[in-house]
Amino acid sequence: MEVTRQKLWTKDFLIVSLINFTITLIFYLLMVTIAGYAVEKFDASTSTAGLVSSIFIIGTLFGRLGTGRIIGDWGSKKTLFCGLLLFMLSTMSYFIALNLPFLMLNRLVQGIALGIASTATGTIIAQILPPERRGEGIGYYSLSAILATAIGPFIGILLTQLFEDYRMIFAVDSVLAIICFMMYFIVKVPGAPKNAKASAEKTGFKLSNFIEMRALPIAFVALVIGFAYSGVMSFMTFYAKELNLVTAGSYFFIVYAIVILATRPFTGKLLDSRGANIIIYPCLVLFAIGMYAFSSATSTGVFLIAAAFIGIGYGNFNSVAQAIAIKVTPNERLGLATSTYFILYDLGLGIGPYFLGFFVPTMGYSAIFLAMVAVIFISIVLYYFLYGKNEKIKQVNI
Repeated sequence: MEVTRQKLWTKDFLIVSLINFTITLIFYLLMVTIAGYAVEKFDASTSTAGLVSSIFIIGTLFGRLGTGRIIGDWGSKKTLFCGLLLFMLSTMSYFIALNLPFLMLNRLVQGIALGIASTATGTIIAQILPPERRGEGIGYYSLSAILATAIGPFIGILLTQLFEDYRMIFAVDSVLAIICFMMYFIVKVPGAPKNAKASAEKTGFKLSNFIEMRALPIAFVALVIGFAYSGVMSFMTFYAKELNLVTAGSYFFIVYAIVILATRPFTGKLLDSRGANIIIYPCLVLFAIGMYAFSSATSTGVFLIAAAFIGIGYGNFNSVAQAIAIKVTPNERLGLATSTYFILYDLGLGIGPYFLGFFVPTMGYSAIFLAMVAVIFISIVLYYFLYGKNEKIKQVNI
């Protein structure tokens, strides 16, 4: 008797993915432009401008820290509402940022809101996906973020070229945030498992109430990989200008997204059928090759080839690693697994630009990106010891 495969592409799956796409697009649109705004508007130093950019991710980390527990108490839909409302209000507040401290505070608050909202969307997706197709489904869901990583920076760089006033960027972001908030009202979310509610009612402070320990190993590898990629995300505009490759810089994330769109359908199915190792190891090697090409680029061709390798490597690693965090976790703790993974991943993205910004004046961008090749190879060793060598044992917990 033939078994019917359960559907992935439901209405709620599409709407939640679209919400995630929109908030992520706003994030990346600002990520590639806000450092330049801080320098131009408030005469910030390179390191301070990097902090203005990355403090958003630090806020995201704090937002995620308690969200897994909150989802257990309130449910994922109420949590999503709070996150989207705060995200919309903080996005609109850029218009009244009259000094650098206020700008940084608003970035922090907006990051907290994104952490809450994106953790809720990731949990909702895990709840509505058929368990036997979770790897494939999370792979497709993560495409919403991948598309945003391409379109957001492209729009941001384009707007800075078309308009001298950064308020146009803030206006576009505000409209998108309002649309995103309105989409919330047409989402239906299944109730939380009874075990999750019982777990949420436990009193007292326990680390396990905020962190899913089974997701920590792969999340730590994601932290290292996020650190390696963070400079690309935050310093792209400056690096492209330094190389006189501004046009190539604006298309970098488009190429990045195209190669992920082309490869993601295969990697998601491979994860469910063959496990993670067959994907992770090649992806990390390709990421290292792409970062090396990026660090030594002198022409548009090499610059965009680097984008393709980084897209295949880093882009696919991120979705597979997120799926691993879900696969090793019981259903009633999916919210905690999602928040745990992104807490560490965001920590890598957040500390990277600030830390690397100190070395820009003495080393330059090219040398910094070259150093990240070594960091990526270190992550391969970490992955082997923290997850890869025991993959068959760890993938049976759902």
